[in-house]
Amino acid sequence: MTTPPHAARFARLTLPLAGVNVVNQASRALIATIGPALALEFGLSATELGLLAATFFASYALAQLPVGLALDMFGVRRVQRVLALVACVGFVLCATSSSIAGLAIGRLVTGLGVSVGMIAMLTAHTQWLPRDRVAGRTGLGVFVASFGGMAATLPAQQILPLVGWRGLFLVLAGIAACVSVWISVSVPERPVSPAPRRGLWAEIVEYGAIFRHPAFMRIAPSITLLSGLNFTYGGLWAGPWLRDVGGFEGTARATLLLAFALGMTAGSLLTGQAASGLSRRGYNPMTVPLIGMAGLWATQGLLLFNPWPGAAAIGAFWFLFAFVSSSGPTAYAALAQQFPATLAGRVGTAINFSMLLVVFLLQNAIGWVLDLWPRTASGGWASAGYGWALGLTMAAQLVAALWMLWPRSSEAGAYTNR
Repeated sequence: MTTPPHAARFARLTLPLAGVNVVNQASRALIATIGPALALEFGLSATELGLLAATFFASYALAQLPVGLALDMFGVRRVQRVLALVACVGFVLCATSSSIAGLAIGRLVTGLGVSVGMIAMLTAHTQWLPRDRVAGRTGLGVFVASFGGMAATLPAQQILPLVGWRGLFLVLAGIAACVSVWISVSVPERPVSPAPRRGLWAEIVEYGAIFRHPAFMRIAPSITLLSGLNFTYGGLWAGPWLRDVGGFEGTARATLLLAFALGMTAGSLLTGQAASGLSRRGYNPMTVPLIGMAGLWATQGLLLFNPWPGAAAIGAFWFLFAFVSSSGPTAYAALAQQFPATLAGRVGTAINFSMLLVVFLLQNAIGWVLDLWPRTASGGWASAGYGWALGLTMAAQLVAALWMLWPRSSEAGAYTNR
């Protein structure tokens, strides 16, 4: 199939692949919205609620490396149309589960289905677009996807009494099935690679060279925390924090979660466009994510010390948290440029695999920290626990930043699989 005209690429390439990410964002944000209700209905502790949310990211992480290889070997179109149907099955399992174990299994299947949504989009853009447009177009795709996260906040809270949390999962199942059909009829097949095809083992061992690459080892810890904290709070702990520290319930809490989703929406669009614009002018493509890392650290400090209490200030803090942490995909694009385009899927999923392991650990670790204090009379968790959790993630970010910025005597930039 020939390269689609530039004017048609967004509609044929970016939008349908962004559809998988709409489902992904909605699935992640929905647990933050319904998490307190699930905790009360099933009698979950903070550790158990964190584990439920983390099961999604566990399968998400385990799928990264094999599915990244599949993207490079079989193409984005073939892989994503199948995985969208897998996500559909996961949502149906969640909707029909009668126990917390069944819900966890559904989340595991869903995590597999949406596991490489953003990376598939980045891979397709790397294959079809000029290098200086990859970050901007990927950011635009994530911007579209973030509307899924917004829909899972205040709108989901409003219709929850009508359809219940099971009905919300069924809606997501229908959307995932439609996205699979859309990808099948719209996304072009991958470009023909000039490189000769190699054996499966030769393709697999490329991962070792990626993980050993000096740029990957230096930058990956900061990238994983930048995106990982977005997932950790946007996917679960922002909702309980707003209830237990902010004192917000129901619609008020969902409205503030919507502020988080709006921050991610704006950040995905603007940081991606800024990164592409700076790249075209010869600046380091890591400039934008470096600013994002510093901004995220400062925002956690604002949430920890809460210098301006009140709904407006708290909404602004969470908006800023999501805005700056949404610069993660620009760092993915910058790091991917250190490697051949034929490895785009594997580079992206190597970063994602590392990031999702961090998310799994963080979501559980925050639950462990919160359970160190007795439950409150309302069934929530002590505000002191949230403060310690924020302090620990700030410390982790500082260590990762020092590792990234520490001067090296030499660092080979060329990729090699030897």
